[in-house]
Amino acid sequence: MSEFYHSGSVRLGFSDAGSGLPILFLHPTPLDGDYWRPLVQQLLNVRAIVPDLRGHGISELGSDLPVGGFARVPDAPLLTMSQMAGDILALLDHLRLVSAVFAGCSIGGYVMLEIWRMAPERVRAMTFICSKPQPENEEGATRRAAIIARANGEGVATLYDEFVANLTGEAARLDRPEIVGELRSRMTVSVKGLVAVQAGLATRPDSVPTVSSIHVPVLAIAGGADPTVSPADMEAFQRAPGGCRSHTLPVAGHFAAYEQPRTVAALIAPWLRQFDA
Repeated sequence: MSEFYHSGSVRLGFSDAGSGLPILFLHPTPLDGDYWRPLVQQLLNVRAIVPDLRGHGISELGSDLPVGGFARVPDAPLLTMSQMAGDILALLDHLRLVSAVFAGCSIGGYVMLEIWRMAPERVRAMTFICSKPQPENEEGATRRAAIIARANGEGVATLYDEFVANLTGEAARLDRPEIVGELRSRMTVSVKGLVAVQAGLATRPDSVPTVSSIHVPVLAIAGGADPTVSPADMEAFQRAPGGCRSHTLPVAGHFAAYEQPRTVAALIAPWLRQFDA
């Protein structure tokens, strides 16, 4: 069942189910929180808190986003990692949670790194799935500018079709063809939202230095068939002084937790036992 809270004047949605260790799951874009449903169903004794990030799912985007931060598209609105991190901290306050374990995929991991910079005391541990601390490179910034141009010119439908085809692992698509339609149906971000997210991703900060300050446990799960975040990129989390356990799922794509929920749960569950009372 969906619930709502406010971050400033913007209404944002989330679900809160189960009991036990609170884990806050941050989904990839342009999907919504339903991305985590197959994984959460495999995890026992956890309180799964799953927000829809700003502009995704049932969460509003807001009308006061800054403009001008992405030099390649100077008129693009900007949804920054710090804005979304502030939204998630507001959710913790709403729920009266002092701290939680965090799990993030792709942009969800980038938001987690910003939360760590802003309020490390709210973070008990971090799981990164198909996410990396490196900033956008020139090739990536050029690609995001092209996505923005296409979204503004033709809308998002064709782009989302391509996202599903390119980011979902081939093995998952062959084994369970219906996964394509399932993921595509959860891509409902508007044109303005997509533009703002792409501009925010293009201008996200370099978080490699941040990793060296993470003194809580880290779990890093990479997809061997992920075209955007490589296992080599995720090796940077090994520098976290709190310790990092790393795994690579050889045939998983960018949506690894949805593609292989049982496998990912089998990695997360024993790692979580360190927090048993």
